[in-house]
Amino acid sequence: MNALISLGNAYVRIFTPSSLLLMAAGVVVGIIFGSIPGLSASMAVALFLPLTFSMSPSMGMNVLVAVYIGGISGGLISAILLNMPGTASSIATCFDGYPMAKNGDAGKALGFGIVFSFLGSIFSFIILTFCAPLLANVALKFTPAENFGISFFALTMVAVLASGSMLKGVLAGMLGLIFSLVGMAPIDGTARFTFGSSSLMAGFDTLPTLIGIFAISEILITAESMGHGKMDVIKMKPIKGFGFTWKEFVYQIPNAIRSALIGTGIGILPGIGGSTSGMLAYVTAKKHVKTPGRIWKGLP
Repeated sequence: MNALISLGNAYVRIFTPSSLLLMAAGVVVGIIFGSIPGLSASMAVALFLPLTFSMSPSMGMNVLVAVYIGGISGGLISAILLNMPGTASSIATCFDGYPMAKNGDAGKALGFGIVFSFLGSIFSFIILTFCAPLLANVALKFTPAENFGISFFALTMVAVLASGSMLKGVLAGMLGLIFSLVGMAPIDGTARFTFGSSSLMAGFDTLPTLIGIFAISEILITAESMGHGKMDVIKMKPIKGFGFTWKEFVYQIPNAIRSALIGTGIGILPGIGGSTSGMLAYVTAKKHVKTPGRIWKGLP
């Protein structure tokens, strides 16, 4: 009973006009940070933190959560329009989002991303509200054996994603493993492959790595196209609403539920972020596609 009263008081504080206004502003700020490659949701939260010192604890937490969610969701904008993920969670969005944009369906891709990002957030908040203690107990029971199993399972996703060219997939996976070895060893603290540079002691940061893999390659491809007198320009077809029909929305509901469960399940585990859950959800969706030939060519 006391838990329900506390939950009711929390929702009353959230749905006050001032709280809703500040949360909306926080989401806008987060989207701006997330949509710019090189900036991140964590950076937005850090910069926004001093502004919450004069607020009540609940109000400040609401604003920071809104900034973070806006930052994570905003990464899909640059992923779809520029083929450059604004955040690590938007890596899988590039695979079919950018081809959709090149086909003239940028508005539709953005609509799908925004709507289902919102629905996924609502789903995870509901689970967190009512199941947080139970899920926390499950997460705390994870041992190194379970963590190894998750890591091994994540590596198997390379084979699924590289079904078109297994050699390239294996080489890319091995290259990723080599990059992950750079930095301090987690057990004995030995410096590995740092070559005497203190900047590499913490390993490769996710954000600069993403920029190097996606942004720089896309810039070079664009520069080469301009050199040959060809330039791909994203053209947006006129859209109504969010760009997709009610029939298309209903068709995606099973995929949305499956992906929300995957994201929630992986999200409660310590040390595993949105990038892993996004990739796993994409791999799972690939297995249920009725037209596999359209994958990577702009499939919603």
